[in-house]
Amino acid sequence: MNTEKLRSETPGCAHVTHFNNAGSALMPQPVIDAQQNYLNYEINQGGYEAVDHFREQLNETYQRVAQLINADATEIALLESATTAWVKAFFSLTLKAGDRIVTAKAEYATNYINYLHLEKSQQVSIEVVPNDESGQISVAALEKLLEADQDKTIKLISITHIPTNGGLVNPAEEVGKLAKKYGVLFLLDACQSVGQMPIDVQKIGCDMLSATGRKYLRAPRGTGFLYIRKSLLETIEPREIDMFAAEWTSTDTYKLRDDARKFEYYEYNPANRMGLSAAVQYALDLGLDNIWSRIQHLGEILRTRLAEIPNVTVHDLGQVKGGIVSFGVQGIKTEFIKQKLREEGINVSLIIASGTLLDMQDRSLDHLVRASVHYYNTEAEIDQLCGVIKKIILVHTRIEHS
Repeated sequence: MNTEKLRSETPGCAHVTHFNNAGSALMPQPVIDAQQNYLNYEINQGGYEAVDHFREQLNETYQRVAQLINADATEIALLESATTAWVKAFFSLTLKAGDRIVTAKAEYATNYINYLHLEKSQQVSIEVVPNDESGQISVAALEKLLEADQDKTIKLISITHIPTNGGLVNPAEEVGKLAKKYGVLFLLDACQSVGQMPIDVQKIGCDMLSATGRKYLRAPRGTGFLYIRKSLLETIEPREIDMFAAEWTSTDTYKLRDDARKFEYYEYNPANRMGLSAAVQYALDLGLDNIWSRIQHLGEILRTRLAEIPNVTVHDLGQVKGGIVSFGVQGIKTEFIKQKLREEGINVSLIIASGTLLDMQDRSLDHLVRASVHYYNTEAEIDQLCGVIKKIILVHTRIEHS
């Protein structure tokens, strides 16, 4: 992987040291060009006319996303965010009183809030699988739970693949095997994993998968997608539909689409979709195995170098770790660290307890700094980050002892 070339194709690298890729990565030039070319045409020719002109390229996005995750293009819906995709999938399921949703300790706040919403409104129940000794979801505990479900009340397994904090990669493929074995639907939140690592929905065995464009795919904000397995598409319907999702066939009938696009609306942002398409192709051209190898390598370097700094603790979990590195500095507020890093041109983000409440409470953590690497980051940038952290600690220590 030619890092110098990748950085030259990323205008933002000339201005910032970007370790906020789990929030929103820097876009490469082909993504920027795809959006700008579309917008220039729309500005000069009109909105509907631009869609007509770029229709073939816009439709190609489905094929590219399908290739990215080893799906069929008919199983892909293009949406404005991972949250929209996840919520549409989740609320298309018919869950009733007494049904159980199984999830993991590191589940993301938005997902868990919606479980609680259904617990309140539909009287479903939530089962949280404990972690194993490494901090990932315990596959053994999950199987034990599924084995004991004699009444078949467990209707859904829903987990986050790579949580927003903690570094870990949950064993989605092993979970998928158990879901198939026991005949339970499997919804995977792949918000942080798509674009970071190879994703194969056939190997994973998930029935539904939600993802965003703005994170490791390096697409524009306002992009995402939903995968729904073809066999499931025949049995579920979105809660809300419009004239794109269905055809009004008579005064009292309509016909719903039979592909995943029934989860879309007529109105969307075509320029962003062009950017998403270019971003997916960029990732495919680089190769997801190459991307994953580079990200894991940089992630381990960052963890190692941070752990060597006195008063710094890295709080990452799991047998397999990705590019999200979470850490704290004893006695120094995370907001202060983020501010000082930003003053040095280094972007990071913060992890708050409410983002993954079960996990953070279990580990008695309140706030952490999140530094997330991508393949265009360098070891020199890691050294720069660690150097600033050391300087912050040194100044703080001097002030304390003055």
